[in-house]
Amino acid sequence: MNKVLDSYDLKNLTIGVIGSHSALEILDGAKDEGFKTICICQRGRELPYQRFKRLSDGIMILDSFSDLVSDEIQEKLIKMNTVLIPHRSFVVYLGTKNIEEKIRIPIFGNKFILKAEDRHLPRNQYYLLKEADILLPKLYRSPSEIDGPAIVKIQDAKRQLERAFFIVTSYEDYKRKSETRINSGLVDKQELENKSTIEQFLIGTYFNFNYFYSPITEKVDFLGIERRLQSNIHDYTTAVPAVNQLDINIDLQNIEVGHTPASIRESLLDKVFKMGDKFAKTCLKEYPPGIIGPYSLQCVVTVDLDIVVYDVSLRVPGNPILATTSPYTKYQYGQTFGVGRRIAMELKSALNEKVKFSTLFT
Repeated sequence: MNKVLDSYDLKNLTIGVIGSHSALEILDGAKDEGFKTICICQRGRELPYQRFKRLSDGIMILDSFSDLVSDEIQEKLIKMNTVLIPHRSFVVYLGTKNIEEKIRIPIFGNKFILKAEDRHLPRNQYYLLKEADILLPKLYRSPSEIDGPAIVKIQDAKRQLERAFFIVTSYEDYKRKSETRINSGLVDKQELENKSTIEQFLIGTYFNFNYFYSPITEKVDFLGIERRLQSNIHDYTTAVPAVNQLDINIDLQNIEVGHTPASIRESLLDKVFKMGDKFAKTCLKEYPPGIIGPYSLQCVVTVDLDIVVYDVSLRVPGNPILATTSPYTKYQYGQTFGVGRRIAMELKSALNEKVKFSTLFT
């Protein structure tokens, strides 16, 4: 990767992203800062990126996202002085092993920390949260330990990018709902037994806190807050009275379908800032050179005003709503922008020094 970076003409840098998840916000931020862009699409999924013509200087269409690993495709992108920006789809479709070992194109951020999102691996996100002394939900080692509302976290058996989380209230409830989902093909039995996690289900207000660690300034920016809209939970639970929910008896799923902006009371910002700083500091120790760029702590604020983190994103978290709604970037920079533009700003600020620029990649 260093050899590739050394060969680049940094005055003609191209920001590349695969066309999924948060590609539009990444491309938009890159264009706002004057970069050339390329969107790498999987055939049949290119229409949104073709419609928003301002965002992409070029669209590369592949039969499969995994074709990006091939030498031929990588050479084409390297000749364009491309740097790749990772998001969830990038990690899921290419896999952390390929990202760490086969991708020669410079990847913005620390590619070796991406695997820490996998809850079943050692030194995972739970480990990082504990080391940072950040509150997290109670974890159940076995379904038989469930003693109250809990959420079972597992991958959807049919859709690679989606999760098949479900809420249970007891061991008996867990067995009943697990069997229903296994029989319907929604979850895989072996995956459920070996790779699922069970957390205490927290009651409170849900926020996603979005941060950005700069290795150049060695400081954390707080970029803003958003909340996820999920189908078929979000409007079902708010629009249908509880008495009718019991009669309808449908399986609820945490499939993210959108975003909505949020802010938090000023007296809680002290906790939000300190939590983000502690997490970045811990990652620097556990996965040197730590987090480079964006990360998100998905949290619940309880009635006691404790902030409990239930999920972590260690790359672009996907929150396009911040670009036009975050007051926090306005307070700090005098303008409102999102994660995509903050990445482009970091790249731009390092362009004049190759040594400094190389610190943004691993």
